[in-house]
Amino acid sequence: MEYIIQGGQLLLSISILVILHEGGHFFAAKFFKTKVESFYLFFNPWFSIYKKKIGETEYGIGWLPLGGYVKIAGMIDESMDKEQMAKEPQPWEFRSKPTWQRLIIMLGGIIVNVIVGFLIYSFVLMAYGDKYLPASELKDGIWCTNEAVANEIGLKTGDKIVFINGIAPTTFSQMQEEIFYSQTLQVERDGEIVDLTIPENLIETLIDNRTGPMFMPRVPFVIAGVRKGDAAEVAGIQLKDQIVGINEHSFKYYDEFKSILSQYSDRDVEFQVKRNGQLISVPIHIPDSNIIGVETAIYPIADLDKTGIYKLERKHYSFFASFPAGYNKAEEKLVNYYKQFKMMLNPSTGAYKGMGGFASISKLFGPEWIWENFWEKTAWISLVLAFMNLLPIPALDGGHVMFLLYEMITRRKPNEKAMEYAQMAGMILLLAFMLYANTDWLRF
Repeated sequence: MEYIIQGGQLLLSISILVILHEGGHFFAAKFFKTKVESFYLFFNPWFSIYKKKIGETEYGIGWLPLGGYVKIAGMIDESMDKEQMAKEPQPWEFRSKPTWQRLIIMLGGIIVNVIVGFLIYSFVLMAYGDKYLPASELKDGIWCTNEAVANEIGLKTGDKIVFINGIAPTTFSQMQEEIFYSQTLQVERDGEIVDLTIPENLIETLIDNRTGPMFMPRVPFVIAGVRKGDAAEVAGIQLKDQIVGINEHSFKYYDEFKSILSQYSDRDVEFQVKRNGQLISVPIHIPDSNIIGVETAIYPIADLDKTGIYKLERKHYSFFASFPAGYNKAEEKLVNYYKQFKMMLNPSTGAYKGMGGFASISKLFGPEWIWENFWEKTAWISLVLAFMNLLPIPALDGGHVMFLLYEMITRRKPNEKAMEYAQMAGMILLLAFMLYANTDWLRF
């Protein structure tokens, strides 16, 4: 069921953004009296799910949900309509318009995506505020959930992150993001400042490890699942029990329990358990394997305040304050994506291995349909689409912009045959990227 919910959110998000992006091209073309022959949500090779012609434009829905398009008369695009291009240019065609008008038409979709991202962030901040975990709340440091990757830096559970590249992080989310774009890290460990060096290929190590994030906030040991027949069920451990001690050892966090447990292999012990507000003792035998058959509750950042350990902050915004805040958030997300893109282009970082396809993107929405999360992820995808479409790759808007800038600078049009070949090469390149991102068997 969760895959259906995730896929449904992705499909709705992409549909909204495709219509708005292509609408940017459409209205810019109409403004300059350029004929638009087709406006489609999704692609329609061989047949369409729905189509209707209104005026000079055919509006429709294709069956292949990989984007959408507008077909503008007199333009070399993915339709590769050579027959039309062989005729004499007409006043209503794209190729007959001044260069600056054609540039605005091609930038229309990108501009709309940026504006949409900014506006969605603004309205989300206005409606829900901004909920986050302040860095100051991690008084007992972090929990290295992925020790193999953390060891690459020298990071340990309980470390308090003080500076990343010489800048003090203000939120936990900032810690998780900035560490991959940085070279140096300073932590407080046992009252002393320790300098750590971040290897260039840290993100590659994390991708290859494939066991989740490198670190998380430390959480209490609350039981989220009990496996039948194992030691915990035999002892009577129940869902929502919080284990706070073993014999004379008391602890606050799950990671402390893990380090203490190994001392009691193949022994009978007493678990100190909080159940319904009462502290009780539960006798249990620890097997040789140290596996007692339970799952611990892993709290999403937004729910950490439920542990009673952390206090999340939520900043609320008025109508007027939400727009500059939305602009700042959109700018921050674009800058972070630019950093990620630079890493993917640098083979030594190994970041290209983490290039995600539709399945990876759908997971961003989560297994529940939460509108706040849906709109935040839609805003982010809108900004990513704007960035990617601006890349100077033929078949993308940025490729057309590149040729138009060449024309504006040299004052002569590029050879149409060369543009056709470039368009074909760009389409092949994009298909290869899409295939790589959506198939595990191509990874190397």
